[in-house]
Amino acid sequence: MYFKCENFQKVGAFKARGALNALLNLPPTSGDVVTHSSGNHGAALAWAARKLGKTAYVICPTTASRFKRSAIERYGGILVDCGPAIPQRETALQSFLQERDATFVPPYDHVDIIAGQGTATLELLEEVPHVTEVWIPIGGGGLASGAVIAANGRCSVVGCEPELARDAHDSLISGRRLPALPPESIADGLLSSLGQLTFEILHRDHVSVRLVSEDEIRAATVLIWQMLKVVIEPSSAVPVAAALKDDRESKTAIAIILSGGNVEPSLGV
Repeated sequence: MYFKCENFQKVGAFKARGALNALLNLPPTSGDVVTHSSGNHGAALAWAARKLGKTAYVICPTTASRFKRSAIERYGGILVDCGPAIPQRETALQSFLQERDATFVPPYDHVDIIAGQGTATLELLEEVPHVTEVWIPIGGGGLASGAVIAANGRCSVVGCEPELARDAHDSLISGRRLPALPPESIADGLLSSLGQLTFEILHRDHVSVRLVSEDEIRAATVLIWQMLKVVIEPSSAVPVAAALKDDRESKTAIAIILSGGNVEPSLGV
């Protein structure tokens, strides 16, 4: 197994790639930006906005990780509270846009976001071109969609998801995009449903999605802490857990993208 450690990014997650790429592609005259996020995309957008002299407003659930909410503020973002469900985030976003002049930067369902996230897989395949599969956690699908485009047939992309947040798995099997399940998984970065664009990319490429339990996610998180001596968050452990339970007899090399490392010491996994 090869590990692409996106937890070492400046904001502690791969989201820095997409956020910065999206802002760099905005018109020069654009002003402040807004998004909705459970944490990592919000922190990334706040970081990128500050680098470019903009202000980022982040609509964030009050139930989100305290560590991730504080990171948004630490990077200069302004928190706008909302409820935990995706419809509540979207309602809060529409209310915000009616009151303020800002550009909405989606957390995953946007070509510039997807392109930015795809650079993680591009770098990975430049360094270890012989891998046959890249295993990736799926929330909104931006990282996985970018991986499909970056891989361009050179290897397979395997999506991984918690059983308690299996909307991508069920959507890709049914052939229609399904809403997110109630936000109950410890993998708090994977609670979003697929976007329309990300669904189309993953469905067109016939990406399969492996499911893991909450106990398997916890065990994989601790295993990475112990064996690799790097800090990852539970969302990053989902593809690790899926790979560990894979019962195929294969001697080919696989790569796993460790998507982020923003975790509270009191998590108790």
